[in-house]
Amino acid sequence: MHTPVTGPSQPSRSGPSDPAAYASFVAVGDSFTEGMSDLLPDGSYRGWADLLAARLAALDPGFRYANLAVRGKLIRQIADEQVDTAAALSPDLITLVGGLNDVMRPKCDVDEVCALLEDSAARLAPSCKRLVLMRTPVRRGPVAARVLPRMVRLFDFVGELAERHGALLVDLYSAEVLGDARMWADDRLHLTPEGHERVAEAVWQALGLPAEAEWTRPLPPAMRAGWTARRTADLRFTREHLLPWIGRRLTGRSTGDGRPPKRPDLTPWHDR
Repeated sequence: MHTPVTGPSQPSRSGPSDPAAYASFVAVGDSFTEGMSDLLPDGSYRGWADLLAARLAALDPGFRYANLAVRGKLIRQIADEQVDTAAALSPDLITLVGGLNDVMRPKCDVDEVCALLEDSAARLAPSCKRLVLMRTPVRRGPVAARVLPRMVRLFDFVGELAERHGALLVDLYSAEVLGDARMWADDRLHLTPEGHERVAEAVWQALGLPAEAEWTRPLPPAMRAGWTARRTADLRFTREHLLPWIGRRLTGRSTGDGRPPKRPDLTPWHDR
């Protein structure tokens, strides 16, 4: 039986507070972990995993980091292309996030998604000192509402999975501030730089490291845009993001096709 998703949860087990316990980190997942849309001046993406790695590296000069995440990947692709690589690297810390791309699609076998997550966690947990799983944030709105039952099933299962494998569970979905539209980029699919900063802080705290900010802090009250501004934004979103996304779904293409991981090897942070 699934446990209902409620408010922001505490980790299923408390992580060690000794920073030296995290001398190496491998991130596994899709665009959320790759770092879209936290754009850097050179056109690359940073994101919460890079931010977390930089903070861990500041505590340990020997820290090493790999990020295997690739945008657009479904959970089967993550399981087939990233999990064994991450396990073979035997890092201290692994984050596994995936499945949301699957449940956003019109036809999705949630049971199969959960089974692939189960298999991935079972392969990763023995290969690291600490496995971190997440209930990912979701922009509140009509698109999310249409697939909400599948999301809830997935997030309930992630909680059960964390318990079974002794993983840390970071519940970003239940943090109201991360559902705020102002935390999301123009494509309405990826977090803004501030959103990524808050996720990095959430994982940092879940690892038992000293809080540096209140990641659930609400944004100031929003002023509702006028009708014309809202319709203009909706039309721009449809033209620039929604229609291309639908086109890729209809043709079986993905933004990640042929794209290598951003950091395929476990290397020192200063070698980035």
